[in-house]
Amino acid sequence: MNKILFSSLLLAASQPMTAQETSAPNIVLILCDDMGFSDLGCYGSEIQTPNIDKLASEGVRFSQFKNTGRSCPSRASLLTGRYQHEVGMGWMAEVDEHRPGYRGQIDKAYPTIAEVMKAGGYRTYMSGKWHVTATGGYDAPNGSYPVQRGFERYYGCLHGGGSYYKPEPLYNDLQRITEVPDDYYYTRAITDSAVTFIDRHDTSQPMFLYLAHYAPHLPLQAPEKYVKKCMDRYKPGYDVLRRQRFEKQKRLGLIPQEMELPQYDREFGGKRPAWEDLTPEQQQQWTKDMATYAAMIEIMDEGIGKVVETLRKKGMYENTVFLFLSDNGATDEGGYLGQLMADLSNTPYRSYKKWVFQGGTSTPFILTYGDTSKNKMKGEICRQPAHLIDILPTCMDLGHISYPDQFGHKDLPGRSLLPATEGTAVEPRTLYFEHQSSCAIIDGTWKLVKADRNVQWELIDLSTDPFETHDLSSQYPDKVEELETKWIEWANTHKVFPLENKPWTERLNFYKQKNPNQKGED
Repeated sequence: MNKILFSSLLLAASQPMTAQETSAPNIVLILCDDMGFSDLGCYGSEIQTPNIDKLASEGVRFSQFKNTGRSCPSRASLLTGRYQHEVGMGWMAEVDEHRPGYRGQIDKAYPTIAEVMKAGGYRTYMSGKWHVTATGGYDAPNGSYPVQRGFERYYGCLHGGGSYYKPEPLYNDLQRITEVPDDYYYTRAITDSAVTFIDRHDTSQPMFLYLAHYAPHLPLQAPEKYVKKCMDRYKPGYDVLRRQRFEKQKRLGLIPQEMELPQYDREFGGKRPAWEDLTPEQQQQWTKDMATYAAMIEIMDEGIGKVVETLRKKGMYENTVFLFLSDNGATDEGGYLGQLMADLSNTPYRSYKKWVFQGGTSTPFILTYGDTSKNKMKGEICRQPAHLIDILPTCMDLGHISYPDQFGHKDLPGRSLLPATEGTAVEPRTLYFEHQSSCAIIDGTWKLVKADRNVQWELIDLSTDPFETHDLSSQYPDKVEELETKWIEWANTHKVFPLENKPWTERLNFYKQKNPNQKGED
């Protein structure tokens, strides 16, 4: 399968299978797409993810890791170690708004993680979803493609959505791929490409591999045999499964034992439907859709197992560090039944992708050393807050890399998570969020959050209400004012203003008409 991907166009002759020759660790950074907080077995799910679960059982899981709430901003933040607006990706790659913070791709003034790691002596590879190049620049390289931003080799799709059977635009380095085999499936192709990069890596240098899966992003597409394998699990319906996930999360230690499972009626216009409220046809469709979603994750997990096995055969595994996370929470973009899927996937949290409530910004995050003696919190859960801005400094710390002198903007806002993975308490800090005018700030145990610029702030005490069900803003107006002032100061200094919440199509049309140049070249 996918032999076309591994022709002489893709890679040079294979390096011999020898043990790792360098002491600096290899780093495999795995990002999946639109997967909810509870969708891994090791985070409460019935979805079978044995390979990811094994990484979790040997390493450490974070229970308070945060993302930006959406794909492009999360990727920009992960790739640069900065809040997304600062580097030009305040909204989406689909349009260059020609205003600071909203250029639709990563500003060339800010180095990517690949450029930093490469300067530190790493060989750099990427396989999978990019989605940080302006969509208008997809037809020809505009300086922002992966191999133009520090990755030595790249295979994948620049775009953020589309078919798993024929993704567009598909690139091998800077060469457009226009034909794929009949049995092509994107998730497997991403895996196969990563495996080939590893196979042919020269072990005299450390490897940095960014494995950016598209799964389980819409559309719901998976080979039928995988879907059938999952069908029976979803016939009991989302109410039973959500309760089961919540109880499993308690057993795993992710959720305090005294917490009660919340029901989010507001997100359903005032009344969340029970499973029995659906028609038989709706129940059947939800079951099929959820089984397909689960199958997509299980195929991804199967591929991660292949990557791990390839590293073992290559003699690189024990000197490799794995980081696994999702770019945002599950999405309600699949309509009524899709929202009910996301309600399960984001258990126990409120809301979905696109909003900065807990359901949108809570991510499973796993860090594991192949050398198990280095996993100081083996199988444990780290409850310290963390954010995507921490990924770059963590990788630099792993590789003993200083910020390269040739790059500006050394003032990284994030920090290495390695002390946290060893059980060391880290200094408290404030985290900030904004996506299409959904705004939030987390300061200690307090969170100030709102759905968009047209509604009032909600004040949440996360220490007693991590599910964001009780608004305390009227009780503590001084705290609201204090946190709002902090958020505004951050927004003013990070290119966040002015806020925009036009609907998707209206926003695209407005800025494309205003700024016809959408090539992302200036």
